[in-house]
Amino acid sequence: MKRSYIWLICILISVAFISLLYLQGGYAKTMIRMRQEQFDENVYRSLDQASRDLEKAETFRYLQNVLSEHEKEALGTSRTDISDFVLPLDTIIPSTSGMSLGTLSPNKYNRVAETISHLQKQVREAYVYEQGVLEEVIYAVMYTASEQRFQDRINPAVLDGSLRGALIANGITLPFHFIVYTSDGREVYRCEDYAEIEDGMNSYTQILFRGDPTGQMGTVTIHFPDQRRYIHGVAGYVAPAMGFTVILLITSLITIYLIVRQKRISEMKNDFVHNMTHEFKTPISTISIAAQMLADKTVNKNEEAYERLGNVITSETRRLRFQVEKVLQMSLFDNNNIAMKLQELDANEITENVVDTFSLKVSQIGGTLDIRLEAYNPFINADEMHFTNVIFNLLDNAFKYRQEEEPLVIRVHTYNQGDAYFCISIADNGIGIQKDNLKHIFNKFYRVHTGDKHNVKGFGLGLTYVQKMVHLHHGTIKATSELGKGTKFTIIIPLAKD
Repeated sequence: MKRSYIWLICILISVAFISLLYLQGGYAKTMIRMRQEQFDENVYRSLDQASRDLEKAETFRYLQNVLSEHEKEALGTSRTDISDFVLPLDTIIPSTSGMSLGTLSPNKYNRVAETISHLQKQVREAYVYEQGVLEEVIYAVMYTASEQRFQDRINPAVLDGSLRGALIANGITLPFHFIVYTSDGREVYRCEDYAEIEDGMNSYTQILFRGDPTGQMGTVTIHFPDQRRYIHGVAGYVAPAMGFTVILLITSLITIYLIVRQKRISEMKNDFVHNMTHEFKTPISTISIAAQMLADKTVNKNEEAYERLGNVITSETRRLRFQVEKVLQMSLFDNNNIAMKLQELDANEITENVVDTFSLKVSQIGGTLDIRLEAYNPFINADEMHFTNVIFNLLDNAFKYRQEEEPLVIRVHTYNQGDAYFCISIADNGIGIQKDNLKHIFNKFYRVHTGDKHNVKGFGLGLTYVQKMVHLHHGTIKATSELGKGTKFTIIIPLAKD
């Protein structure tokens, strides 16, 4: 699969999941807003009902007081007057069967008419009386109540019960706190467990005794400590879906990343097999030719020819063994089975020996290898063989990736970083490494592309081996490079303790 297709799939998946998250977030936001509006409406409806209940309770109280003053007089008079005028039924209408109203004597007829007229008068008088009582109640509520102090008209228990009942009737069962103020802002009462309102929390205010003069009015302010959790609790239904969407997005991206990585590793392994075949094929072919020449009796061979063929076989065998050891070493690294023989060593001395050996190879192509041993304390705890291989691999890397059009220059420099570290840098004027490739050079099987040139051989294991060994020596390695100008590797290893 082409890299562009993989990027396209990643973009499509990301856009799809991000759009889904956006829609889910918008849905949650809408649900929270609707629940807030519904909650506000129910609270204001409850406050209005509680205010009306408070006014009704006061009206009923004054009605009872007025009725208690006039009850005996009103009820006593009504009953006496009515009994005086109500005649027994058998007096008004005789029990004689078959007798009609027209057969009544004029005397009795007049008495019945008089009784009915008197009853109508009593009803009118009772109505007028009751109307007067109601007017007195209205007067008491409008004037007598208004003359009282606002705080004397508030019954906290009644107000609390009215608020609680009205809220429950409107579907709100959250605990609430309330406080009562006069019209000029003086506090009259607050509930026992009252807690101050927090920032960002809504409060609701209702006017009490709205029909009274402004000076006799008051307000009740109520808030709900658990309101925010209640309102945002509706988002709890959407949060799991959003969480699973995020998990799916991350899982998809990780899966694509692993696929790309596995594809890259597969390509590098294929390149490794190709290079390994080439690296093994060359010495085997050379050894095979030398062996055939030794076995061919038709060819005249003197002592010098035997020695030369023997040296070729020995050299190519050593080269073949070195390549095999590289592969075996990386296998040991993967299994963490490599054995380290640490001892106190003079790093300057080891570096100088490796440079002396490698300088002959550099001089054969017209290059130079400069060394500056400026580390005043060169003693480190290291494995001699592996530390030697680290320096040799870096020098060999500089030799491989040289520029053909100009002489190779390698500079080796040792120095100390304070009193705690030994440092060695190996710089060259080779082809350099692109910035994007620089972060991959220590990966196994990775080899820097050299364009159309195919003269660079190897398995892509050298720098991986170097980094692994530096880490096993408790050190660090970093690389800096500029394309077309060269590369520099710097190794920092702790000094041996006294």
